[in-house]
Amino acid sequence: MASVGKETGLADQSADPDDPVCVAEIVSLTDTVLGFRLGTTTRQQMNLYLPRLANELNVLLDADLGAQEDREVREIVRRARSLVELPNRPTSETPTFKLFIHLRDIANLSRRLLWIYTVRNDLDVP
Repeated sequence: MASVGKETGLADQSADPDDPVCVAEIVSLTDTVLGFRLGTTTRQQMNLYLPRLANELNVLLDADLGAQEDREVREIVRRARSLVELPNRPTSETPTFKLFIHLRDIANLSRRLLWIYTVRNDLDVP
């Protein structure tokens, strides 16, 4: 069972201290990031969310997502791992547009993997 915090709608799921996946945090971060607009979001905002979301994605990638049994899940996991590998992460030299796209890619894959995780663990789908 996932740790779900106190967010409305997710609070009735009990938290399991042995499960580091925080459904509420991932939902909150991805909602925020996917709400960013290129013309109005600052690089500072993106720089704030990138490590937080990448960390949550890494936690999700360590969970049992069924990648051994499902080729499509395996492909999503491969793409997600590629995004969070150090050589592929944006740096201070990366243009803001590329940082924006990278952050949205992480948010989109996090959402997909979170859905897979919640289905596999019989949790309410966020």
